[in-house]
Amino acid sequence: MAQVKNRLSPFFENITFDREDNELVLNFGPQHPSAHGQLRLMLHLQQEQIIKAHPDVGYLHRGMEKMAENMIYNEFMPTTDRMDYIASSSNNYGFALSVEKLIGLEVPRRAKVIRMMLLEINRLMSHLFWLATTALDIGAMTVFLFAFREREYLMDIIEGYCGARLTHAAIRIGGVPLDIQDSFIEQLRTFLDKLPANIKDYEDLLDTNRIWLMRMEEVGTISKEMALSWGCTGPMLRASGVAWDIRKEEPYELYD
Repeated sequence: MAQVKNRLSPFFENITFDREDNELVLNFGPQHPSAHGQLRLMLHLQQEQIIKAHPDVGYLHRGMEKMAENMIYNEFMPTTDRMDYIASSSNNYGFALSVEKLIGLEVPRRAKVIRMMLLEINRLMSHLFWLATTALDIGAMTVFLFAFREREYLMDIIEGYCGARLTHAAIRIGGVPLDIQDSFIEQLRTFLDKLPANIKDYEDLLDTNRIWLMRMEEVGTISKEMALSWGCTGPMLRASGVAWDIRKEEPYELYD
């Protein structure tokens, strides 16, 4: 039996495997991003039997920066939608803001207000998607349907503005492509008036649900130190005990 050094990933470069001559090492994955987490498995097969499996977590990078090198700034904007199609406006905005800072461009105040509204609507859509799919993965089908109901309403508002539901391209370098339509504020106010009651529904279904608690509590706990050293942000960082919201700590647009 020969000792074979694994060279398929730097993550495993110090691991050696006992490998028979007829053993096959097969890469399974990485999975599609919609699988709620990127996972690659290095499978060791003896004929059709898997005898070992080594997980390698990650593999989200898709070479976006290299693609951007061959485009002018405006051409690259639709590609930023695909970086995270659940919160595409956030990626539109991050790229647009970078270019605006680079070229010293001041955005009109009304455009800033519209962009902030789009960002916060998309943030709610993203969080609702997280709650829905997390609940579904654990077996809470009702919460999935409820959260997607609210998310669909927000997607209707976004679609009414820019014509798209997932990949919005609703932000431009220097502002926005369109002014908001007359019904935009009315639809948004209707949603926000209903949302507190909807959140209570989620809490009633989950907060004391023994299956939810059993499968979530003390699972994948990230300490404050680990969150900081791993570069966690947003709700994940705050959940680990770090009071940090970039909208307050380093305000952009009109968040100050």
